[in-house]
Amino acid sequence: MTEKRMSLGLTSPWRTKELYIAILALLAIALHLVLRIWFEPTSVNARLPLWVALGAGGTPLVLELLIKAFRREFGSDLLAGISIVTSLVLGEYLAGTLVVLMLSGGETLEAMAVENARSVLRALAKRVPTIAHVKTDGHIADAPINEVRVGDQVVIYPHETCPVDGEVISGHGVMDESYLTGEPYMMSKAPGSEVISGSINGESALTIRATRVAEDSRYAKIMQVMRQSEQRRPRMRRLGDSLGAYYTPLALGLALIAWAVSGDPVRFLAVLVVATPCPLLIAIPTAIIGSISLAARRGVIVKDPATLETIDTCRTIIFDKTGTLTYGRPTVTEIIPGEGFDKTSLLASVAALERYSKHPLAGAIVREAQRQRLAIEEPSEIAERPGQGLRGCVGSRRVLVTGRKELERLSPVEAGKLPPTAGGLECVVLIDDRLGGVIRFRDEPRADGADFIKHLTRKHRFTKVMLVSGDRASEVEYLAQQVGITEVHASQSPEQKVEIVRAETALARTCFVGDGINDAPALALATVGIAFGQASDITTEAAGVVVLDNGLERVDEFFHIASRMRRIALQSALGGMALSIIGMLFAAAGLLPPVAGAIAQEVIDVFAVLNAVRAAAPPSILSDIRD
Repeated sequence: MTEKRMSLGLTSPWRTKELYIAILALLAIALHLVLRIWFEPTSVNARLPLWVALGAGGTPLVLELLIKAFRREFGSDLLAGISIVTSLVLGEYLAGTLVVLMLSGGETLEAMAVENARSVLRALAKRVPTIAHVKTDGHIADAPINEVRVGDQVVIYPHETCPVDGEVISGHGVMDESYLTGEPYMMSKAPGSEVISGSINGESALTIRATRVAEDSRYAKIMQVMRQSEQRRPRMRRLGDSLGAYYTPLALGLALIAWAVSGDPVRFLAVLVVATPCPLLIAIPTAIIGSISLAARRGVIVKDPATLETIDTCRTIIFDKTGTLTYGRPTVTEIIPGEGFDKTSLLASVAALERYSKHPLAGAIVREAQRQRLAIEEPSEIAERPGQGLRGCVGSRRVLVTGRKELERLSPVEAGKLPPTAGGLECVVLIDDRLGGVIRFRDEPRADGADFIKHLTRKHRFTKVMLVSGDRASEVEYLAQQVGITEVHASQSPEQKVEIVRAETALARTCFVGDGINDAPALALATVGIAFGQASDITTEAAGVVVLDNGLERVDEFFHIASRMRRIALQSALGGMALSIIGMLFAAAGLLPPVAGAIAQEVIDVFAVLNAVRAAAPPSILSDIRD
C-alpha cells in the first residue's frame, strides 16, 4: 500500500530541503540565544551556529535566486536574497538567519497548506484497490491490479471496490457509482452491463471482463486530473509576480533612501528584512489550492487552476442543450406499437433491457414501465455496442432497440413501416426482426434553469447568454423559450460550434458548458470549458472544469468559489504588502532594527497565510440562484 500511495504522489510534500533549512535556522537561532548567556553576543562561539545556518541554509537559497536572476526571473523573493547577502556584509548574522528562516519557513508553510488541501485527493487514493481477484480456468487468485490485462476475468465480491473498468459476464446485482458520477442511485448490473472502477459492489458477487487496464480506467483518470490540477503552476501566481514587479523596486528604493538619508547601512538591511514578500510567495497559491480542495468536496474537479482566476472575467456564456440546461432525463410522451404488438408488451420488453443500459433514454423507459406497474422479465443476455443499439433476449423474444438510420441499414422493409418523424426524441424497437414500434420522448428543462439564466447576468456579470446545440430547431427553441435565452443556434455541427465559440472569444472571454463528445472542441477553445461529469472521457479531458454532479447549482458554486478565491488571494497579498510597507517605513525611520523587523515580517506572513487558508473552508452559502 505504501508503494501505491507513493506512485500517486501522496508522499508528504513539505519534507523538502526547505523544511530542513528552516529547522536548521530555527535550531541555530535557539542555540545562539543560549550561548549568549555564557559568551559575548559578538563572540565567535555565540555566532558559530548562525554562520552554520547562513552557510548551509542561506547559500542554496541565494544560489537559487541568482539562477532565477540570470534567467531574468526577477521575482519578489529576490528581496530576501539581497537581505541575506547584506546581513553577511554588515555582520548582522542573527537578522540574516531570521530571513533564512522566513524564506524557507514560508515555503514549508505553503507546502503544508497544500498538503492539507489535498485531503480530497487522499480520500480518492484510499479507495483505490491494490488487489484484483483474477479468474483463470475456474480458479481465482489475487493479483496486483497493475497486472490485470484487457480481457482478464475479474471477480468482485460483495461490498468490494471495483478495481478496473469492465463488462459483466456473470452475475446480477447493483453497484454504487455515486462517488464517480454524482448519480445518487444504485445501478443495476447484469451480463453485458458496464462497470466503472471505483464503484462499490452490492450484495452479490459479479464476474467482469476487464475492458481497460487499471492505469487507463475511469477512476485513474479522475486521480490523474486531480494531481494535474494541484501540480500545475496556477496562472494567478503570476499576479504575485506582477505585484512583486512593483513591490520590489519600491522596497529597494525605500531602503536606499533610508541608507542615504541616515548614512547607516543597517537601515538598508532593516527595510529589506521587513520587505521580504512572503505574502506574495505563499498566500496566492495557498488560496488557489484551498479553493481546488473546496471545489472537489462539492463535486467539482478543477483540472486547470487558471480557470479559478479567469471565470470571474468571462462575459459570454454558451450552453449546449442536452444534459446541461435539461436534465438529460427524457420522459416518455408517446408509444406507437407496430402491427401485431401492443403498447404494454412493447414497453415491458424494452424496459427489461434498458434496466442495464446507460443510454440517456433508458431511465425514461424504466420509469414509465414502473409507473404503469408492468411486470418486467429478466433478460437472459444483453449487449450494447456504440452505434449498434441495445440488443438482448427477453423470454423467447429477440429485442433490438435502435434508431431510424440503423433500422434502415438492417431492414429497409421494416423501416418503411415507421410512422413520420415528429418533434422530440425517439427510439425504434425491433422484435424478432419485425417492427415492434416507436417510443417517443421529450427532455424537459431543469426546474432551476430559468432562475439560473437570470442569475448569470445579475450575480456573475455575464452580458451574453447563448444556446448552441446540434438538436433540431424545434427542440432547441422550445428549451430556449422555457429558460429565457434569446440567442439560439440549432442544428450545429461540432465544427460550427467551434466557429461560434472562436468568434465570441475574439469579442470577450467565454465560458462553454457542455456534455458530449461533440462538445469537446468547443470546450477546449473557450476561455473556460465546463463539462458535466456524465460526459465522455474525451469531453472531460478537453474541459478545464468537470462537474461530477449534473446540476446547475454546482456550476454556480464553482463561480462563487472562484470569485471568493480571487478576493481572498488579493486580500492576503495586498494586505500583507500594506503591512510590510508600514513596517518598512518604521525601519527606514530607525524604529525597527533588522532582528525586530524579521520577527514583524513573520507575524505578517502568518496573518496572510491564515487569511488565504480561509479559501478551503466552505462559507455558509455557496449558491444563491434563487436569491
